[in-house]
Amino acid sequence: MMRIHFLGLIFLVMILIGSIFVPGKAAFGQTKARIQIIHADDLRGQKIGGEELNILVGDVQFEHDGAYLYCDSAILNPRRSDLYAYGDVHIKMSDTLNLYGDTLHYNGNTRVAVVSGNVILQDNQATLYTNQLNYNRKTRTAYYSTGGRIQNKDNELSSSFGIYYTDTKQVHFKNTVQLVNDEYLLRSDTLIYNTATATAFISGPTTITGEEEFLYAEDGYYDTRTDITMLRQNAYMTYKEQYLRGDSIYFEKATGIGEVFGNVFLQDTVQNVIITGHYADYHRNHGYAWATDSAMAIMADATDSLFLHADTLWLTFDTANNPMQLTAYHHSRFYKTDLQGMSDSLVYSFADSTIHMFYDPILWADENQLTADDIIIYSSGQRADSMQMMGAAFIISRDKFGNENYNQIKGKQMMAYFENNELSLVKVDGNSETIYFVREEDGGLIGINKAVAGRMEIFIADRQVDGIIYYENPDATLYNEGELPADQFFLRDFRWNQELRPVSRYDVFRWPK
Repeated sequence: MMRIHFLGLIFLVMILIGSIFVPGKAAFGQTKARIQIIHADDLRGQKIGGEELNILVGDVQFEHDGAYLYCDSAILNPRRSDLYAYGDVHIKMSDTLNLYGDTLHYNGNTRVAVVSGNVILQDNQATLYTNQLNYNRKTRTAYYSTGGRIQNKDNELSSSFGIYYTDTKQVHFKNTVQLVNDEYLLRSDTLIYNTATATAFISGPTTITGEEEFLYAEDGYYDTRTDITMLRQNAYMTYKEQYLRGDSIYFEKATGIGEVFGNVFLQDTVQNVIITGHYADYHRNHGYAWATDSAMAIMADATDSLFLHADTLWLTFDTANNPMQLTAYHHSRFYKTDLQGMSDSLVYSFADSTIHMFYDPILWADENQLTADDIIIYSSGQRADSMQMMGAAFIISRDKFGNENYNQIKGKQMMAYFENNELSLVKVDGNSETIYFVREEDGGLIGINKAVAGRMEIFIADRQVDGIIYYENPDATLYNEGELPADQFFLRDFRWNQELRPVSRYDVFRWPK
């Protein structure tokens, strides 16, 4: 009796253990519920290869773990939980997620569905079309490898390979990726797209082509709802005749606003101007752009370019988006092989190639230093033709035979004219004064000419004064060597600022203290 009681106890324990591990529940809570037959017009059993199969025909319906499957006909292996479905296949996985196709292979244990032929995966954010799709109900992941496309609202995306994470609404596209909408055509090797936010995340060489813009990057994102793009890694964009490059580019198509961060390079091929720096702000719709942080403008020329630096460079455009004017303000300095200058502010006009220098301008042309309250340089073909000097105009050049002697021209207003980039004629108007050293051809000193007049015309040859014509009450004296007192060798307000002169294109970044 005791033995029977002991065996009964073991049997009872086994029953209790069995009640804990309920059939249909796998380890770690993994569901293994059977595929349930809900309806079929015709159902029959058949044994093939030792397996009992259910063959269903006509308005076939199944249920498995909360999902419903509809088709025209099906073959079910109930022991293996293996199902083949044919004709108008439809899996309703939730109120918002549906999968359609011509044929289906579904395994209830792995919960993986392989759908072929006219496949459509549809949720409340997007619709996926492909010829064959694998859908894993455990991970809620769909992928295709034979080409597919996704549509949502205003965008259509396609690729050779794709993975759609239906929970996070993210699609990973690979190989021959293309995104099309009314604004842009995006082509890429690798792209991540969020169907909920309609944002494409760039993850490889990518081009974005619009009606007028062309953008390239290898990292970044494109928000298709707002048409806002952030480009990184080898990023650049073109618009008409303009090319823009930087470490990263932020661009709003609707407003035409763009920002460029790091290693800025803006080029306009119409005016042959280049802007560089470490930050730029671009407002296309309002017709201007500005750059700062080591900003430089380059007026490109095949033989002699002009390099201009300032704290801030401001570029304005006309209605056709062609550059009209470049403004450099605070600590502007420029370098050209035959012309250098500095001033607090400067304006360059592209229409007539003029440079207007404001606030303490200094200009160096060959051996001459020119200063005034305002200076306007008129040029043609990247060469200075003439120069207008207004207010306290002063021209100084060092006497080439005496390093401590200086030829000087001073007046209220001046017009200076150039030939072959060399100063050839200076017209002085108002309180004209000169001091120049008259020499023989071999350099021997003839005397020191000191003169005043209402107006003067000074002719220059070989970088030396060649002759002077005085107008309106002239008073000129030629002093022999030693006759002119040393304190009269310099006109009032004389300042020789050779140490301030830029000596190279890189020297424009130096602002003397």
